[in-house]
Amino acid sequence: MSPTNFATDFEGFSGEMPEADIQIITSGRRRIPAHSTVLAAASSVLESILVRPQKRRSSEKTIRILGVPCDAVTVFVQFLSSFKCSEEQMEKHGIHLLALSHVYLVPQLKQRCTKGLAEQLTIKNAVDVLQLARLCDAPDLYLKCLKFISTNFKKVERTEGWKFLQDHDSLLELEILQFMDEADSRKKRTRRHRREQNLYLQLSEAMDCIEHICTEGCTSVGPCHEEPCTKKLPCSKFKTCQGVQLLIRHFATCKRRVNGGCLRCKRMWQLLRLHSSICDKPDECRVPLCRQLKVKVQQKGDDALWESLVRKVVSARTISSLSLPKRKREEEPKMNLDHHQVRSF
Repeated sequence: MSPTNFATDFEGFSGEMPEADIQIITSGRRRIPAHSTVLAAASSVLESILVRPQKRRSSEKTIRILGVPCDAVTVFVQFLSSFKCSEEQMEKHGIHLLALSHVYLVPQLKQRCTKGLAEQLTIKNAVDVLQLARLCDAPDLYLKCLKFISTNFKKVERTEGWKFLQDHDSLLELEILQFMDEADSRKKRTRRHRREQNLYLQLSEAMDCIEHICTEGCTSVGPCHEEPCTKKLPCSKFKTCQGVQLLIRHFATCKRRVNGGCLRCKRMWQLLRLHSSICDKPDECRVPLCRQLKVKVQQKGDDALWESLVRKVVSARTISSLSLPKRKREEEPKMNLDHHQVRSF
């Protein structure tokens, strides 16, 4: 019978339990009466002890559970019978109960202790709980301890537990430091990835604005075959659209772009080139130079770095279009065309 089924059957049992047929002896010579059937059903280790012949011939059966406080052993035996443990008992004896649950293979108690000790982590006990989690093969608790120590390391390194660890377990100390270094590296990679994704989203938004300006027009800039209209209301992406309009107006009047000496014009060339690489209808597109740039690329080809950029912008555009109905446009990242990232692009 599994421990879970046994606990269910035990709770549903309405009759009187038979008298205890075994005594649990603790370090303080306390004797705790128990039922061998209950112990065997709850723990395979205790079951093997019970079937093992005793060295001393005696009518009284005993099992010694030493090395932990008597009250912790009492709570442990009670759990084997009822599979229940109060918050107060867990707070007081959680560390010892975890050790007992590991030694005597009681997975329900071990799971309960793992959860309880994770909620009770403090600056003072974090190192001790970490060491116990490693000894008792509790990976979830071990990981939570590592994260807790990593987050509060400046305070933890001033505790006696950390000083003891430095003197007696240099391998565990090294493992903690390596985890902290890897966690810091992951955070840096995540921040860098978010910045890159933000830039790709901004470029994707700029592509939408170029198509919008050249097809429909926006405030002061519009298609070349239409008269400029100043009565048009700003679009939903006006902050980005306004920046693109300023670039277009500068590009149309700049005298230095012929010699390639204007950075703003170079930026505009790059945006037009990016649009041409993304556009799938060059014959119908109304964005200037779209078809010419695409033909030029087909003849000469693009470098791998530019192709990678195009793929990432297209991916960001797809993700943005899928998630757009779920969030407000005002919350979307806006593109600042004077940003140093766009300049480097």
